[in-house]
Amino acid sequence: MLRQAAFEGENALLKGGLHCHTTRSDGKGTPEEVIAMHAQHGYDFLALTDHRIYNYKDYLPESGVLIIPGMEFDRTITNHHRVHCFHTVWIGPEKPENPYEQDQPFQRGYVQDQYEFQQFLDEAHRNKQLTIYCHPQWSGTFAREFERLQGYFAMELWNSGCVMEDGVDFNNGPLWDELLCQGKRIFGVATDDGHAMEQHCRGWVRVNAQKNVNDILRALREGAFYASTGPEIYDFYIDDSKVAHVKCSPCATVKFFCSRVTKLLRSEDGSPITEMAMECPVRDDLFYLRVEVTDADGHVAWSNPIFLEEMK
Repeated sequence: MLRQAAFEGENALLKGGLHCHTTRSDGKGTPEEVIAMHAQHGYDFLALTDHRIYNYKDYLPESGVLIIPGMEFDRTITNHHRVHCFHTVWIGPEKPENPYEQDQPFQRGYVQDQYEFQQFLDEAHRNKQLTIYCHPQWSGTFAREFERLQGYFAMELWNSGCVMEDGVDFNNGPLWDELLCQGKRIFGVATDDGHAMEQHCRGWVRVNAQKNVNDILRALREGAFYASTGPEIYDFYIDDSKVAHVKCSPCATVKFFCSRVTKLLRSEDGSPITEMAMECPVRDDLFYLRVEVTDADGHVAWSNPIFLEEMK
């Protein structure tokens, strides 16, 4: 049996936010207000990722929300006059393992392409940061413009701010599949990138970890989480008969993605789905299986992949 790592063991899955802004950069809410809002929505952890300024500080310790160190880093691409850029979230360990300082600033800058941007990712990774590729549609960078970047653990599948302001980055699954079909092991996250207060607490990850920074980072690095804007996934595995199973909160549809093979499933009588199964094809050109569940209101949850090479 192959079980996706989010659903192994006995940990209760932690709810977390990986990308948000405050008045420390261009957000509308103070750090205290933003943390309090996430506490009210049941979050266990949160990264305050203001633009180009690193943060460790817990501005509201009594909230119970664990703060993950981090920031958002960017470079504008020089050969375009409109929004065309690389944005990445950096999250990292606590001191002393993390070399960055509280409120350490980073300058704006320009690069010609993804190959020139790689140097900044390399620096982040040398300094023990996990990096997330942000809002590819809003940035005007589709897969061909960032697919050669090395070292990301994840990319954004959903970005609440971009969805609400511009109607983009509401499901970057097709871009994700482009990378996965190339054999890249990259995971998918849902984030808010919240600037206005109403943009917060709409997209999150559920992580199979203990509530401390190091274990959360470990679980993220290993793909032991899923992403959601509403539905819950309780289990996702392939049994010994090569049948894939998903268990979830009541949903309208379940869609399996197996490299180039896609299957959309509904209940025969239109009743809500809480469990679904599909025979998993095993071929040399199929690398992974992932699942999306969508509820009656259109909210989506995305599993991370099960990599099929482990079945061969």
